[in-house]
Amino acid sequence: MVEQVRSFSRTVTQRVGALNERFMERNRPLAQSRMLWEIGLEGCELRPLRSRLGLDSGHASRLLRALEAEGLVVVEPSASDRRVRRARLTEEGLRERALLDERSNTHASTILAGLDPARREQLVDAMRTVERLLTAAAVEIRMVDPAGRDAVLCLSAYYAELNRRSDTGYDPKAGISAEPHELRPPAGAFFVAYLRGEAIGCGGVKHHDGAPAEIKRMWVAESARGLGVGRRMLACLEECARDNGAAMAHIETNGTLVEAISLYLSAGYVEVPAFNDEPFADHWFEKPFADVEAHKSDTTARGCTAPMC
Repeated sequence: MVEQVRSFSRTVTQRVGALNERFMERNRPLAQSRMLWEIGLEGCELRPLRSRLGLDSGHASRLLRALEAEGLVVVEPSASDRRVRRARLTEEGLRERALLDERSNTHASTILAGLDPARREQLVDAMRTVERLLTAAAVEIRMVDPAGRDAVLCLSAYYAELNRRSDTGYDPKAGISAEPHELRPPAGAFFVAYLRGEAIGCGGVKHHDGAPAEIKRMWVAESARGLGVGRRMLACLEECARDNGAAMAHIETNGTLVEAISLYLSAGYVEVPAFNDEPFADHWFEKPFADVEAHKSDTTARGCTAPMC
């Protein structure tokens, strides 16, 4: 499998012209041209720009300086926050980006031209699948402070979606609590899923000695659904619960969240009578963990104090 991945990478980098120092017959390599594209028509702050491209600050700075020297890019303080730097394209940069766009379309058409219609469809379908799977593989789940910036952004989006989808509205203070102090070790844990530096999902777990762990606040951004993030997050929360000695996990949810219900059932959860008085819940689920003692022994042997996701 590793050899196939490497072979695929070699074929793609050669075919798209990534090895050419004059990408698309312009006087710059692919990295600089990609930077122009990602800055976009409206400009972009440097931090998300680096995250989207997967570059460290030094490499990103070198690329930007080269584009500035060509008169294609200006880096300046943001109008809304002088502490934040922002890159924007000059008029010449906008023209260059448009030319790259046109030539990229031509290059893509050239790739397709070498195939008959049936194989073109096959290639495009395969590309769509590869793009989705590579994007899914790029998702990283990290334990974070539940009061931190990314956690708060995710929770705010989660509450807003519940409020929008529920007939009665949603008030997180009216139900079973999941406050930051309940989601920090040793009381619990909170995780955020990231894609190219952007927070796209979250979930928490509350630990209870001798009682089932509570899985709380699971959410995935609409833009990231279909990548398997929810299933990975659920598995991460379960692993965290098991690492802390839980023999079972509890989840409750609202009836309008049909995607969540489907996920829980497919992951081995069983619907049970209500085990708490959560006013927003219509369904209550539990999942017993097999081999808990063996897992605890393995965790101890590994010196594991938190799940690796």
